[in-house]
Amino acid sequence: EGIMAKPAPPPVGVLPHVDTAVSRETLDKVYAALSFVPDDFEVHPKLARQFVTRDKMWASGEVDWALGEAFAMGSLLVEGTSVRLAGQDSRRGTFAHRHATLSHYQTGDEYTPLTNLSTDEVDFWVYDSTLSEYAGLGFEYGYSLANPTCLTMWEAQFGDFVNGAQIIIDQFLVSAEDKWNEQSPLVMLLPHGFEGQGPEHSSGRLERFLLLCAEDNIQVCNPTTSAQLFHLLRRQIVREVNKPLVVFTPKSGLRAKYSRRSVDQFTSGTFEEVLEAVPVEDAASVKRVVFASGKVAAEAEEHRDKNGFAAAVVRVEQLYPWPFGEIAAALSRYSNADEIVWLQEEPENMGAWNSVKGRLYEAHGETHKIRRVSRTESGSPATGSRAIHLQEQAALLKRAFGAL
Repeated sequence: EGIMAKPAPPPVGVLPHVDTAVSRETLDKVYAALSFVPDDFEVHPKLARQFVTRDKMWASGEVDWALGEAFAMGSLLVEGTSVRLAGQDSRRGTFAHRHATLSHYQTGDEYTPLTNLSTDEVDFWVYDSTLSEYAGLGFEYGYSLANPTCLTMWEAQFGDFVNGAQIIIDQFLVSAEDKWNEQSPLVMLLPHGFEGQGPEHSSGRLERFLLLCAEDNIQVCNPTTSAQLFHLLRRQIVREVNKPLVVFTPKSGLRAKYSRRSVDQFTSGTFEEVLEAVPVEDAASVKRVVFASGKVAAEAEEHRDKNGFAAAVVRVEQLYPWPFGEIAAALSRYSNADEIVWLQEEPENMGAWNSVKGRLYEAHGETHKIRRVSRTESGSPATGSRAIHLQEQAALLKRAFGAL
């Protein structure tokens, strides 16, 4: 007789929240390290002006995306966790937002401010890798297995570039726990968002990751605020669960006002799988709830507010494990709403729709009308024309709020 394999435990889904907030003193310590420059080090004049602007922002109590990320990494260093980040342009940041390593304006000598928080036991590493996603992700995945207590992150230059690492994703990242009981805490940062920059610079192909999700094997998140990113990255270490984390990060959102948050959201709170950034005060008037993930959710909020539509806009910040309870809670606030719209900027055959539609119908198909608003199906992620992109984006928002 054959030996029966031991059945796998049922997936747990969304795990309980953990405390990822830090004290104001910790944030001040990280900011002091981040902003310190030796007297004999000459920063590029344009960058020096950016740092003055950053000082003013921090003094006003606001935190943008880059600073939120730096606070996550710096606070972990303060708490005794090493941090490692690698990617093809990770020191500067592809969109010139990070500036983790500075170059002397005259000599080219390099200086990495967050290493001010390093000790004999705690290190901060940031590398510009070779132009090979396969090699880069493969090495960082292996490092995360060898040193699982370190926050190890690999960043694609654009999210689309992750297709060069698809073998590592398929054979190791999403399946190693099932095949070999091998767990990795690796974080992948994939810039994502339709900005009218053409097909190769639009999509991190989140549909591919969602297709590979099962049995709580990975986490797939699309955070839209600096505080959400801060708590999400810290959650990866504070919560002692070794699961790969795929983070779709913004491009224009790196500097957009909608992604900024006040300092109190870093000294309190936690990562929220579902976020309603601007709740509707008159809940009884809401007939439609628009769910969206990423940049288009913020655009939908702005369009709704500008036109006074009686609709709620809810940001889905975690796409897997799917937050059934949090989605239901968001709907329960609008008991008169009988329609759900899933809004995405990706084409119908891409993005999250084909993953989430079954979950929406399963939980709410008997109580709500459910429909999708997206670009039409396409063999290419996006148009190469910015003018057409803007027309398509306007049409999406019009359809999401039509007949209200």
